[in-house]
Amino acid sequence: MSVVSTPPTASAPARRDAEATKAAILKAARHLLARHAHADITLKAVAERAGVSPPLILKYFGNKDALFARVMSFEADADALLDAPLEELGRHMVRLVLFGQSRQGADPLLRIVFAPLHGEQGDILRANFRTQVTERLTARLTGPDAGLRAELAVAALLGLGVVYGIARGTHVRAADLDDVVDRYAPVVQQHLTPGTPPSRP
Repeated sequence: MSVVSTPPTASAPARRDAEATKAAILKAARHLLARHAHADITLKAVAERAGVSPPLILKYFGNKDALFARVMSFEADADALLDAPLEELGRHMVRLVLFGQSRQGADPLLRIVFAPLHGEQGDILRANFRTQVTERLTARLTGPDAGLRAELAVAALLGLGVVYGIARGTHVRAADLDDVVDRYAPVVQQHLTPGTPPSRP
């Protein structure tokens, strides 16, 4: 009696497709949340931007509240934003903001700017931002006024993100991004490590 072997199922590519779809949905929801009030964003709008159907969003996330609970978290963004040695962190963060917007259409911080539009969800957004971004950054800093310096560094990043992504500043957007990073990173780094010359690549 011969044994018939069955080929392995293609579950890995299916999982990759599912993860890519979830990522596209989250990216679309983040984009919309950084530009519109939470109450005005529909699942249909998220689905259209992500290139999927609204039922697929329900399949992966359950409902709009569950989807936006994920979008209102800064955990993953903070992981990426703080992923550099302290002496190189200013440059890393500036580069992440600029290149995220210009090449990926995403900004790790910008949705906090629109917290006042989101009612109770705005309070959640602020609380998450405080604990997941500024307090984590504060914990990385040494010396006096660490909390103040962390908030000033984040403020500088948000200002750059607003000029690039919302005001769409013509000169900043036309400039070579590495040149902008070279010019702006020392501004951020001076809050992180005051009195220390910024690290150059």
